[in-house]
Amino acid sequence: MRLKTKSIYKELCDLMPGGVSSPVRALYGAKRTPLIVQSAYRDVIEDIDQNKYIDFCSSWGALILGHSEPKLMNELAHDLKRGTSYGITSIYEHKLAKKITSFMPSIEMLRFCSSGTEATMFALRLARGVTNRDYIVKFVGNYHGGADFLLTQAGSGFATYKAASKGIPKASIDYTLNLPYNDLNALEKLFEDPQYKNKIAAVIIEPIAANMGVTPAKKEYMHRLREITKEQNTLLIYDEVVTGFRVGLGGAQEYFNIEADLTCLGKVVGGGFPVAAYGGKKEYMEMLSPLGPVYQGGTLSGNPLALAAGHFVMKELEHPDFYQKLNQKTVNFIEPIRKAIGMKKNFKACIQSVGSMFTLFFGRDRVTDMAESESSDKKMFWKFFNFLLDKGIYWPPSPHEAAFMMRAHSQDHLEKVQNAIIEFIEMQ
Repeated sequence: MRLKTKSIYKELCDLMPGGVSSPVRALYGAKRTPLIVQSAYRDVIEDIDQNKYIDFCSSWGALILGHSEPKLMNELAHDLKRGTSYGITSIYEHKLAKKITSFMPSIEMLRFCSSGTEATMFALRLARGVTNRDYIVKFVGNYHGGADFLLTQAGSGFATYKAASKGIPKASIDYTLNLPYNDLNALEKLFEDPQYKNKIAAVIIEPIAANMGVTPAKKEYMHRLREITKEQNTLLIYDEVVTGFRVGLGGAQEYFNIEADLTCLGKVVGGGFPVAAYGGKKEYMEMLSPLGPVYQGGTLSGNPLALAAGHFVMKELEHPDFYQKLNQKTVNFIEPIRKAIGMKKNFKACIQSVGSMFTLFFGRDRVTDMAESESSDKKMFWKFFNFLLDKGIYWPPSPHEAAFMMRAHSQDHLEKVQNAIIEFIEMQ
């Protein structure tokens, strides 16, 4: 029963648009009252009616260790006594910046901020300042946060709810060019177009897209993208808000072995707190104030408590077998599901995964771009979502999002979820 949840959600709808702080949480596609969580521990979240759910949303990938990691909680209890916000540089900026730059060689300097939206917005402002150009290129289905000039043909919740760009002046997106993901011909054509040749400030890309489901860019595509941007002195920006420290210590650029000029980080880097960062080559980053003419600031940027959490997580990720164990746990979980899909006649679905992030698409054998993600069977997805929720399993509530494995996922819980998914497949 969820009587308390329904009562409070009804009141929330009078206090907040849709009763939520972010649209996808409203579960409109599922046609049911959304969860109102009161606590979480390890791989389980508990709502205000004391219902418990095995969590595969993982705060949209941020919680690579799990909820309320005991050692982290103990450290933060100690750090909390030192204060919650200074508005002044803290020692944890030094500690976390050193960790990040040691893990990602392409990041020689960085700047902390509070959200992925801020990181991408400021990185693109910097790229425009460095190049003295206005045009930027993004990819259909890639989601880079809520900045006006990036909220066009995007993935994530924007795609889930077909959000219109009301409130965004046309002028805000006049210099934003959209390309289909993984389409080499379209890429070549744009950069050879006389209207845009040598006039593009930056290309921003999710090298492993997680906001139209887990959809990696093709390696040959990424190599050509790097070549073209270098040829035309265009900065290449990796949006690794999701993949940074999720697919490995070196992120997607280690996965592809292709470095970016600027990189945007978030989620895992904050250890469950609102932390993000962007960084890159020193010659570019020194264009930021107070050294250069490109302004960026923020009262809570570099919040000490949040960076302390991020620093703790980075230390855990350094353990030699961390990613090997987490990725193997993911393989062990998804392979029997993949096998069940293959054995089910007249049923089309696929699992796409990189590292510890994965998406189950219905009605598709594969997904390589947003058009194919859009053509997946969304009706089947919401049936699947509700089936799992009724069994005490919380899956990311969107057909365009990734699910995430956490270190805290127990074998018993993984087997329960695995069996439930296979049961769903066999029922169709």
